[in-house]
Amino acid sequence: MYPAEIVNPMKAEMTSVGFEELLTPQKVDEVLNKPGTTLLFINSVCGCSAGTARPGVRMAINHSKRPNNLTTVFAGFDVDSTKQARSYTLPYPPSSPCIALFKDGELVHFIERHHIEGRSAEMIAQNLVGAFEQYC
Repeated sequence: MYPAEIVNPMKAEMTSVGFEELLTPQKVDEVLNKPGTTLLFINSVCGCSAGTARPGVRMAINHSKRPNNLTTVFAGFDVDSTKQARSYTLPYPPSSPCIALFKDGELVHFIERHHIEGRSAEMIAQNLVGAFEQYC
C-alpha cells in the first residue's frame, strides 16, 4: 500500500474538479448502479497516470456533454473499493490507471492502461469526449 502523503495530492487532482472518492465497496455498488451515466477513474501513482490519464480526464469533463457522476478510486491505496470497482469492469483485466464509463449501471466504454501509455492527454480526452457524445 502506498503512503498517504504520496497518494493524497494525486487524489486531490481529481476531487478538486468534482470527482467523488468511492472509499468503500458499498459506496462503489451504490454509485455504479445509479441511473444515468457515471465515469469511474481508477487512479494510480504511475507516470502515465500523472502525465496523461489525470490531465486527459480533467480535460474531457470540461466538454458540454459529460457524465452525471464523476467517481474515482485509487489503486494500491483504496484496496477494497478498487477491488469492488474492478468487479464492474470485467471481463477487462485489472489495470491502473483505467477509465470506465457506465450508463444505467452497464459498462459502455473502457480505456485500459495499454490505451493510456504512450498517448497524450489530448488523445485520452478526445477518446472520452467521443464516448460522452455517444452515451451522455
